[in-house]
Amino acid sequence: MTADAGNASSLDRVAILGIVRDQLAEILEKSPDEIGEDVPFVELGADSLALIELVEALEENLSAHVAGFHIDDEDLEGLASVRDAVDYVSAKLQVA
Repeated sequence: MTADAGNASSLDRVAILGIVRDQLAEILEKSPDEIGEDVPFVELGADSLALIELVEALEENLSAHVAGFHIDDEDLEGLASVRDAVDYVSAKLQVA
């Protein structure tokens, strides 16, 4: 049985956006409503340490949906906004 594949497919882009916004809001001590999809992380006050925390939180959260979900360190440089993170996770989950 492929329960992992079923869980991954139940995560659409809206669900992934919610996860990214919720995790980032917790890290930055903001309301998820304050975090726009197109706002660069820098403008939200997220430094490199906050982004590392976000990656760790996403890996932990998404591992419940896709076993072994991992964001490569070299891919972090390409993630500059919430939209970038959502697009990256969406693409990675389709491959998984």
